[in-house]
Amino acid sequence: MVSKRQTNFELLRIVAMLMIISLHYMVKGYMQSEGVNSAGTPLFYIVRLIEAFCIVAVNCYVLISGYFLVESEWKVGRIVSLLAQVLFYSLLVPIVMLCFGMVSLKDLDIYDWFGYIFPIQTEHYWFATAYLIMYIFAPLLAAGVKNTDKKTLQKIIIALLIFISVGKSVLPVNLATDSYGYNYGWFLCLFLTAAYIRLYCPDFLKKRKNALLLYVGLCLCIFGLSFVSDMLGQKIEAFSYYSEMPYTYNHLLCLGASVGLFGVFMNTEIRENKFARTIRRLAPYTFGAYLLHEHILVRYEWPGWLHIEEARDGLILIPHMICSVAAVFAVGTLVDFIREYLFKKTALLFGLFRRKFYERGK
Repeated sequence: MVSKRQTNFELLRIVAMLMIISLHYMVKGYMQSEGVNSAGTPLFYIVRLIEAFCIVAVNCYVLISGYFLVESEWKVGRIVSLLAQVLFYSLLVPIVMLCFGMVSLKDLDIYDWFGYIFPIQTEHYWFATAYLIMYIFAPLLAAGVKNTDKKTLQKIIIALLIFISVGKSVLPVNLATDSYGYNYGWFLCLFLTAAYIRLYCPDFLKKRKNALLLYVGLCLCIFGLSFVSDMLGQKIEAFSYYSEMPYTYNHLLCLGASVGLFGVFMNTEIRENKFARTIRRLAPYTFGAYLLHEHILVRYEWPGWLHIEEARDGLILIPHMICSVAAVFAVGTLVDFIREYLFKKTALLFGLFRRKFYERGK
């Protein structure tokens, strides 16, 4: 049962990363392509609908962590491992691009290199920064959850949601405290939500059909609310701003849809076979796909490398997006597989040298 459940969530991890790459394809590629004039066209709304079903990805990624961390042993080695993985990409990418002439030394100043050397402190990858801080707080949160009764935990989560989500979800104004879910504060809230599901899963969420209806229904609501707000925005300026709000991580609709998709996989059983083993083998490398394609030197370039602008005006956009997302994911996971291999070999050599040094010292 443990391996089945792990396979389910590892599959969700892969699906979430594919969704994240899809979001970046649409937002940083299609919607920001120079000269794009598709706003208001059927293709534009098709893209927005796909975006509505993918926007839950980041929340699901964090929910997976919170779900398991509330019952897992906290390890400082995980922090070191995460830092090493992030640093590998933040430094490797500019070095490789320099070697291949894709950038020149004059294009990179001291502040650029400072960001590559200290990617967490500079939020080179905002997700990695927020996730690391959440992980540091994880043992305190887990202990607090386990020593808090169900009703008190409910009140805490509701209070956080009122402060972080409810206001921005109903008011068509830009709130000073709204970070759109791009920080560790929202991740802590997701951690508590996942912990609550792990310890006191609502009966409604225990059925896959209900979870699927929640996910699909709220994703359609995200699209519908944005569409209506966009129409109203043509007459009332405030609604032009609000039309983007449903597509933010800390919006109530996005949170509810994220919990729904999480519940779908939580209630899905996968038989132990070659597919299950492949999923578990592949899932650990998905984060590398994010770190590679979201490097600051790459994040706005790869859509051009894949010629998104040539596919943006026709139905070829959808198959082009599918192929592009698959390619980015495949390259990213392959590079991370190589990274892990190098890390293991380095650790092995370091262990051998340390052992020989210790034996000589004796």
